[in-house]
Amino acid sequence: MRFSSLTRTRRGRVLLATVPTVAALAFVGGGVAQGVVPVSMAVSGQQFKIAADRLEGDGFSQYAGVALETDKTKQHPAAIANIDKAQLYNLCQSVKTPFGVSLLIHAGSNPKKPVEASGLQIGMDNLAGDATFSDIRIGVDASAVQTKAVGSVNDFAMDAKHVTITDLQQVSWSTQAAVFKLTDLKLGINMNGDECFPG
Repeated sequence: MRFSSLTRTRRGRVLLATVPTVAALAFVGGGVAQGVVPVSMAVSGQQFKIAADRLEGDGFSQYAGVALETDKTKQHPAAIANIDKAQLYNLCQSVKTPFGVSLLIHAGSNPKKPVEASGLQIGMDNLAGDATFSDIRIGVDASAVQTKAVGSVNDFAMDAKHVTITDLQQVSWSTQAAVFKLTDLKLGINMNGDECFPG
């Protein structure tokens, strides 16, 4: 499955558009949120990029939401993804500073020691990659997804027992986890402003 970006409808509601696979499986199938759920932390208002060769996740759900800045006067449409347990292989995270340089984080480069996370929640507005879902439910009520974090009653959502995403590229407002284990961590400043992926 190939993902496209999060966009707004004419009513200002949130719609996650997708391109179906050969099996015609839609990711969120044109569901529109009636009362978007905020991510559970105030965001800086600056986006960052995450890339990985592969993500393996147990206990997955996704529904529409909103990322609120600290003063709560600015809000950003977001797709909220929850993963109970995740492994990320060859992880890259980058954020471009106002000075034109970028902060780059690399971890999990050893295939035998991936990055591990539990209670992972991501607020994003763009996701690309090839995905395979196990025991997927599309169109489930967001308040009844099978993860600890849930959405609003009568909102459109999906969940799955397992998700695999290869060639992951993601633009996010927020990432948080109960535990985030970064193996072989490398952090540095790139004076050229390079990021995990272009665009």
